[in-house]
Amino acid sequence: MKKKKMSFVYYILLLVAVLLLGYSVYNYLSSKDKTKTTNNDPKNNTKEEEPVKKLQIIDLESDSRPYAVMVNNLSLARPYQSGLQDAYIVYEIIVEGGITRYMAVFKDQETARIGSVRSSRHYFLDYALENDAIYVHFGWSPQAQSDMSTLKVNNINGLYDNAFWRDTTLPVDYEHTAFTSIEKIESMANRKGYRMTTSKDLVLNYSVDEINLDKEENATLANRVNIVYSTNTTTTYAYNSETKVYGRSVNNAIQKDYVTKKQITAKNIIIALVANGYIADDAKGRQELENIGTGDGYYITNGYAMPIKWKKESRSSQTIYTKINGEEIDVNDGNTFIQIAPKASTTITE
Repeated sequence: MKKKKMSFVYYILLLVAVLLLGYSVYNYLSSKDKTKTTNNDPKNNTKEEEPVKKLQIIDLESDSRPYAVMVNNLSLARPYQSGLQDAYIVYEIIVEGGITRYMAVFKDQETARIGSVRSSRHYFLDYALENDAIYVHFGWSPQAQSDMSTLKVNNINGLYDNAFWRDTTLPVDYEHTAFTSIEKIESMANRKGYRMTTSKDLVLNYSVDEINLDKEENATLANRVNIVYSTNTTTTYAYNSETKVYGRSVNNAIQKDYVTKKQITAKNIIIALVANGYIADDAKGRQELENIGTGDGYYITNGYAMPIKWKKESRSSQTIYTKINGEEIDVNDGNTFIQIAPKASTTITE
């Protein structure tokens, strides 16, 4: 009788031991599985996630309206150019006398000195309109004055609007001494009741991931680029493989910002080859552009160039830049100089 009682107790103890062992094994496996699940769960709050890449050149979430400012590029005024590096796009186009003028487009900047500011030419309006920009200038040609009224271009004009100052310390003629700032432009735009926001898409498609053109069809090395606008104006870009930007020169002289004393650079260069000629019966030799339609060009970045096509359907429509196969191009995160250049004016060398 005693022996049977002992056997019963033994089995009870054995059963308890087995249950405890099973429970321990279950807890171990469960905790291991939870650790594995936690480590693999993309929603796990304790995991350090990769930071989301954002564009540096422009804020895609901003609806601020851009400002497009006419900037002097006459040789005697060039050493005093200010603010171009803060523009996310700069257009360079020929004007009378074989010289060129810039239209610098700013968005969400605080640039304290921009200029010197010069007068408008009518075809620059086409590029202000495609950016939905408030257009800033000091005077105008007769054609620009007429078109600004017809096209209802929101503009700030130094002839009438107090958004400029004169830097008379510069050793140049008075007409080359007008400067402005983003603060003054914004204040005047508000006083004139202009719309300060935009719903229009950007002209260019920017990529947060680095774009290299070396594998693109018909791509060529582009360590040096010459754009001949006339016998007296040649724009040159030289590629720096360390900084991955192009340094600008004009007529073989390095182009520097007057304030920072640094060379002006470009991450992206777009060349649109456009026919130009004299306006009939214009005594000053002002130019006309055939920039509505289609044409050839190049996109240049990171030491390579590829041929592209440009298309602009109307004066206010945005220019579309495509690869030869018709696919719209993306550009690198960085500033862009858009060279609206005379046909057969480009030389790309290794």
